[in-house]
Amino acid sequence: MTNAADTHAAALPELDDAHAARLLPARDPRGHKGTHGKLLVLAGSLDYLGAALLVARAAYRAGAGLVRLALPESLQPLVAGRVPEATTIGLPETDVAGEVDVEASLDRLLDLDHDAAVVGPGLRPGLATVELVVDYLTAAGEMTPVVIDAEALDSLATVAGWWRQVRRPSVLTPHVGELGKLMTAAGDTFDEVPDAETLRMDDAARARTATLVAATWGQVVVLKGARTVIAGGAAPATDGGAARAVVAPFTNPALGTAGTGDVLAGAIGALLAEGLAPFEAACLGVYLHGSAAEVVRERLGDAGLIASDLPDEIARVRRRLALLAERRRSGRRLGFSVGEGGA
Repeated sequence: MTNAADTHAAALPELDDAHAARLLPARDPRGHKGTHGKLLVLAGSLDYLGAALLVARAAYRAGAGLVRLALPESLQPLVAGRVPEATTIGLPETDVAGEVDVEASLDRLLDLDHDAAVVGPGLRPGLATVELVVDYLTAAGEMTPVVIDAEALDSLATVAGWWRQVRRPSVLTPHVGELGKLMTAAGDTFDEVPDAETLRMDDAARARTATLVAATWGQVVVLKGARTVIAGGAAPATDGGAARAVVAPFTNPALGTAGTGDVLAGAIGALLAEGLAPFEAACLGVYLHGSAAEVVRERLGDAGLIASDLPDEIARVRRRLALLAERRRSGRRLGFSVGEGGA
């Protein structure tokens, strides 16, 4: 791993099979849906129901034991059974259809037993959503880890100094536009906010910026895009306790299609629910997601991938990594070569 100061001078280490295999959470042979992780998903609206469904399906394929979809109660009939394994929780609404009653919904969310949460994909833009997201993420004493994505990121960007209020362990998953909004909301905290094109094309700027904001906000940041950067989290004491940052090796134009970010959020959320720390969950989730997309790209080419192609492939990639980890533990000779690089 590398610390923030080193990021300016050296390329980030890359994730690979060997590193990802080491991160896989152990599966209790006598486990059940409760022990394999309960994930709460606050996502979806009438215009973006698919986002919630993609998160749920990806979370199950990444290993979650139980996924609960929380969404406005008028939408429950439209969602129930679309991912047969997921349960739904109706959130009270105002007189405006699809708009949540913030206080009553917050009470319901905070009363639920869960190991991790995903907040944001497909939420309805508006003041009620901003209030609910901010109140949920800043609730006193609540330390359940959370993936903050999509509309939840935009909601936080409306609150100056938001990172001082969000105390729970979090993985933020912005694309370059969302990161720019979050940095702008920080006022004069940063000397400059790189433009979106720089953060899309310049790998050094991506690494530098992601590491800087992760250290400033005290959270894990996944800067999405080609060669996704994962930054934040304290390294083990043997590494000096410095902040960490790695890069995923994937540059795949087939991923440039709607919903793939929802799948990533679901995968990371599942791994948080299974007990991984935020940095490790983010690294493994990004790697499973990117590897799955490479498999689909081999089959379909640079175009034609749709987000719903990915969850089943995520499960297959996890299986492959689990076999690799088992072979390494048992000392059996591998029938193929896997690089030993990575973080």
